[in-house]
Amino acid sequence: MTDVVLVFEVHQPHRIKRSFFWESKMFERVAKKDYFDYYFDSAMNREVFERTSRKCYFPSNSILLELIDRYKGEKKKPKFSFSLSGVFLEQCEMFNKDLLETFKQLADSGQVEFLSQTYYHSLASLYPEREEFIDQVKMHQQVMRDLLDYKSTVFENTELLYNNAVARTVEKLGYKGIFTEGVERILHGKSPNHLYLPKGLKKIKILLRNYKLTDDIGFRFSARWWNEWPLTADKYASWLAATPGDCINIFPDYETFGEHHWPETGIHDFLRHLPPEILKWWNLQMTTPSEAAQKHVPAGEIDVPELGGTVSWADLERETRAAGSETPCSGLSTRH
Repeated sequence: MTDVVLVFEVHQPHRIKRSFFWESKMFERVAKKDYFDYYFDSAMNREVFERTSRKCYFPSNSILLELIDRYKGEKKKPKFSFSLSGVFLEQCEMFNKDLLETFKQLADSGQVEFLSQTYYHSLASLYPEREEFIDQVKMHQQVMRDLLDYKSTVFENTELLYNNAVARTVEKLGYKGIFTEGVERILHGKSPNHLYLPKGLKKIKILLRNYKLTDDIGFRFSARWWNEWPLTADKYASWLAATPGDCINIFPDYETFGEHHWPETGIHDFLRHLPPEILKWWNLQMTTPSEAAQKHVPAGEIDVPELGGTVSWADLERETRAAGSETPCSGLSTRH
């Protein structure tokens, strides 16, 4: 039976004030307690957060909670996973604690796994020194304990940034699994729908995002030019059922469901009907990343050298140059 692992990335950055550079404020003396309001546009952050909560987070969380409740007592259950940045959790505390409560309900369901990442959804893993990266991972571990009473065993680096050195560091931190992009240049003809070991390591397992199937939802769902439009839940589930492998990892931005594709496109109906359509197939079940990592034997080793080889999910090149442009994140925190 093939495992379908459905993971959602959730991040909202602290946006820098647009007028900051044009009003010659860069060299003004500011008290440390005023740094945050001096640099960041709180009004814009609140506006974006509230709009995305209304269009995406609240309705999508409600759908997942309804599905979890509907399948109580069933042998095959819908299971979901999230990777929430620390900065996103900050904004839940700042702008809407009711939203945070819905994530707590998901955590308490026993059918939702939360991944670990860097607190700021940052590019710290690319620095030659690892101290900042490790500090941010530990900060994220702490905020997950504080707000969701959760300890993660699987790691997702920002934009799935990955190389051998990142894998070594993450294994030393005690994680059992790590996600990256199932891009052809690291697979050399192998399938992304299996688990693998990092070069030279034996404990931590690599889970690979199936970017083609993920992008069918994330980028093409509402594309009327696409020859598969409209994408329905039963059609997509049939594609999963016909896909060989041990584990199919579907890993979109959560904002796909209502923000990137507006509710009027039918994206919430798709989310509502997809798990039941998956569970109808005899050869499919839904599972979490840690369950998949524990269950499946690695199909080989993957070598991703740090120098010139780092991969990510960003843009068509799926490497480091575009990753920074997708992660406008702060180095300041209200939790410091």
